[in-house]
Amino acid sequence: MLRLTELKLPLDHPADALRAAILRRLELADGDLLGYSIFKRSYDARKKHALLLVYAVDVEVRNEAALLKKFRNDRHLAPTPDMAYHFVAHAPEPLVERPIVVGFGPCGIFAALVLAQMGFKPIVLERGKAVRERTQDTWGLWRKKVLNPESNVQFGEGGAGTFSDGKLYSQIKDPRHYGRKVLTEFVKAGAPEEILYVAKPHIGTFRLVGMVEAMRHEIEKLGGEIRFQQRVTDVLIEDGPKGKAIRGVVLASGKTLASSHVILALGHSARDTFEMLHARGVYMEAKPFSIGFRIEHPQSLIDKARLGPNAGNPLLGAADYKLVHHAKNGRSVYSFCMCPGGTVVAAASEPGRVVTNGMSQYSRNERNANAGIVVGITPEDYPGGPLAGIELQRKLETRAFELGGGGYEAPGQLVGDFLEGKPSTRLGSVDPSYKPGVHLTDLASALPDYAIEAIREALPAFDQQIKGFAMKDAVLTGVETRTSSPVRITRGDDFQSLNVKGLYPAGEGAGYAGGILSAGVDGIKVAEAAARDMLGLESAGSGAQSGPGCGY
Repeated sequence: MLRLTELKLPLDHPADALRAAILRRLELADGDLLGYSIFKRSYDARKKHALLLVYAVDVEVRNEAALLKKFRNDRHLAPTPDMAYHFVAHAPEPLVERPIVVGFGPCGIFAALVLAQMGFKPIVLERGKAVRERTQDTWGLWRKKVLNPESNVQFGEGGAGTFSDGKLYSQIKDPRHYGRKVLTEFVKAGAPEEILYVAKPHIGTFRLVGMVEAMRHEIEKLGGEIRFQQRVTDVLIEDGPKGKAIRGVVLASGKTLASSHVILALGHSARDTFEMLHARGVYMEAKPFSIGFRIEHPQSLIDKARLGPNAGNPLLGAADYKLVHHAKNGRSVYSFCMCPGGTVVAAASEPGRVVTNGMSQYSRNERNANAGIVVGITPEDYPGGPLAGIELQRKLETRAFELGGGGYEAPGQLVGDFLEGKPSTRLGSVDPSYKPGVHLTDLASALPDYAIEAIREALPAFDQQIKGFAMKDAVLTGVETRTSSPVRITRGDDFQSLNVKGLYPAGEGAGYAGGILSAGVDGIKVAEAAARDMLGLESAGSGAQSGPGCGY
């Protein structure tokens, strides 16, 4: 097979045009093209009135060697790489020990799945509930203002990604094509096949629920166990001749589970677990994250600005955006986790605090577009040790609860009023989607002064890129603080904790991922490392690299 890239066709091209374009591009007779499949489809919107679809296709031809020789100087034609997943190990019989996976979000799901597929029969400990029970608890906050601290947007089967846009793209380096493994398993679990080839695949919450259940059943069929409402409250660490090593975990019930291989697939909101690990001496450090607000516009405004006369075309769907501005005070302001045709959701996991996030369904057909507008901050902004970022998050979320008037309503302000520095008293043309509700106020005290200053400067600058972005009636809702983990549980090239052997920090909570895809990829890498170590095989590293991403 050969991969042909950068094949461009008009947006409204007929179905047979792609084959004809391949024949022309490769100068082939019809009979010499034995077949083709789409590997990737994106679009080039630089010329809105002549928008083009851009394809990468895998082609099967009659004389591959001759064609490669003919186009040897063409960088857009090359042999199709092997993207199939190859297991690195297989568990012995009988099984000597079972690894433990703490957390069942995207990272924990893929760590457990790959371990199960290799025969290691993992035990998964998830503090929250199964996904359908968890969904009911989440709606309890949104509809009834009742928060369950152990079952909410952050905690439970599927992790924070379940209540998100379900975006499945990332900017991580992936030379071994782990991302393809993630997408393939999602398709097997019920995701639409288009996620394998569209440039920016997404699934949406309703589809994710069924997929997560299907993947759980697959893990169980292979001998793994998923134990819900099992919160880990302590770790058993033993001092040995070669240093500290993990020996098991302790649950809230007091029960102890022994294992010398524990994967910490924590979410970024497992604050009590971070505190416990720090108290036990597990090495960690503060890391940068971002804080800000959610902004809502009419989706039609974004569609028109981004797609021009092609707005509404079903092939393109609801338009998204990605914006960044470097403010005069040295801060970077950027759009985060943009959710086309979605809603702003209550994402609190602790009583008396308000946090926002964004969510879309697969259809992305809600009236508003929303995104985080956030400001990057570093440990220099919150000195005080590895847990100082958590304390800053709590402070801002508590202030948001106060500004919202209690009852988990979120503080909100119209963009026009925010820019003028006056409180909002009534809504305009944009109806905010956040439930339990938005309490209009002045957001100036919701974030540090440097963040407010930077966002006020950025919004008019963004308006230069997307006409209407700074419209007076657009709504800001506070606060967005869970953009990524405020800590990194640092690991070495063997994917193990720097100072506790057998402990594998993984995924977003440990500071090594930022979104569903990158978290799933990290889960696979860590599962492989743990399997190799259990069999006494040399690690293929490196576990020290963290992957950027959208976050959810």
